[in-house]
Amino acid sequence: MVIKWLSENKYAAGLMLFLRVYLGWQWLSAGWHKLGSFDASGFLNAAIKNPVADKATNELIYPTFTAFVEHFALPNIKLINFLIPIGEVLVGLGLIVGVLTTTAAFFGLLMNFMFMFAGTISTNPWLVLLGVIVVMAGANAGKFGGDYFVLPYLRNLFLKFKNRKGNAGNGTIPL
Repeated sequence: MVIKWLSENKYAAGLMLFLRVYLGWQWLSAGWHKLGSFDASGFLNAAIKNPVADKATNELIYPTFTAFVEHFALPNIKLINFLIPIGEVLVGLGLIVGVLTTTAAFFGLLMNFMFMFAGTISTNPWLVLLGVIVVMAGANAGKFGGDYFVLPYLRNLFLKFKNRKGNAGNGTIPL
C-alpha cells in the first residue's frame, strides 16, 4: 500500500521532489569538492588493513569486498579516483534535476553500500534509507522533474527499436 502510494500519488511525487533534491544535494556536494583532488588509496588501504570483521571469531564479514578492493580497486586506483567523484556528482545532478531519477538513486545506493562494506558509517545509512524511498517511488520520484519528459521519450525510442521489422531476431539496434 505504501509503495503504491509512493509510486502513483501526485502528493507523493511532490514529497519526492523535496526528498530527491535534498538527497541529490548531499551527493553533489560530496562529489564536487573531490573533483580534481581526490585520492581514495588511503581509504582503500585502511579497508584492507582493518576490514569489517566479526569481533568474536575475527572472521571477515565481507571477504569478497575486501578481495575486490585488494585485487581490483587498489591496482586501478586512478580509475577509482576518477569514478567516485564523477559518480557522486552525476548521482547528485540526476536526483536534483530529476532525470533518470531511479537510476541515479540506484547508483547512489550502490556507492553507499560500497562505502559501508569498507567500514564507513558517517551519513551512509541515512542516505541509504532516503535512496530506498526514492527507488520505491520509481518513476513518480521524477514526475516533477526531467523524467516527465525523458521517460516517455526513452519508452517510445525503445518501442520503436523493438518493433522495427528489419531488426527482428538479429539482436542489433539500428542507428
